[in-house]
Amino acid sequence: MLSFGKKKKPEIDLEQHELLENAQKRIKQKKRLFSHLVIFLIGSIFLIIANKVLKYGEVYDWSIWIVAVWTFLLALHTFNVFVTHKFMGQNWERLQRERLVDLQKKRIGEIQKEIETDFPLSKINKKKDQ
Repeated sequence: MLSFGKKKKPEIDLEQHELLENAQKRIKQKKRLFSHLVIFLIGSIFLIIANKVLKYGEVYDWSIWIVAVWTFLLALHTFNVFVTHKFMGQNWERLQRERLVDLQKKRIGEIQKEIETDFPLSKINKKKDQ
């Protein structure tokens, strides 16, 4: 049967949506890491060729130092993507979010109690009646 109305969007519950978002973030992290690796390889080869083959700044081996620092940065990036993510991944984020929400609810409850003790509704209603 033909339907000319609005198409119904498939219903995705909140948990599935969160899982999809986390998966997309994870894919982006890995994609950036692999892009970084490819740029590192091409750049390192270019720097070594410029220093050794083209003899640019031949007196000093500057390319090795640049490649060493870049290797360290790439190792940090890899550590961040694969190791840190396991410890501070989706579950850790969820626990932190829940903890912060609980702290906020507790603080709101404390403020409401302070307001109720300082300004009880019975006094306000008595003043309006008089």
